[in-house]
Amino acid sequence: MTKQKTTKHEPPTEPAKPQADDPDIKPRPEVAPTEATPAAELQAARDRELRCRAELDNFRKRAAREYQDGLRYANLPLLQDLLPVIDNIDRAIEAAEKNADADALLEGFKMVRQQLEDVLKRRHCTRIEALDAPFDPNFHHAVMQQPSDEHPANTVMMVTQNGYQLHDRVVRPSQVIVSKAE
Repeated sequence: MTKQKTTKHEPPTEPAKPQADDPDIKPRPEVAPTEATPAAELQAARDRELRCRAELDNFRKRAAREYQDGLRYANLPLLQDLLPVIDNIDRAIEAAEKNADADALLEGFKMVRQQLEDVLKRRHCTRIEALDAPFDPNFHHAVMQQPSDEHPANTVMMVTQNGYQLHDRVVRPSQVIVSKAE
């Protein structure tokens, strides 16, 4: 390692000022220093924080309002699908009042029932098929047990009320009569 010579540090010399009579050089206007004071910076930071908090608060309120509206009107598509079913029931009642033919009324109500089941299927609500199935307390509600020679033990012999499920969740379990061993 070699030692370097140390020299005295001399203050830098100012560059030569342009001469006023030089036509290419225009005088620069004096600019006030733009440095903000710490108090001004602090106030600006507080203002930004308040604006951010207000913006976040507005976002939360808007999101909560949209969520509540979503919940409030979630069944709107289902109801729009059910209204034609009600219209057909009204037509069937009107036709029954004009005509005493019970077979036509029965046929009309069968068609309305099928239309209603189609609406439920489109909404992924399906009937739980329980007849002759093994008893499952997750899908069936036993209202009675009866001895049976025709069915093995713990088998659904009769359905007293159909059950339905939405996707994989039970809306209403089937009410069933279950066979028991003698």
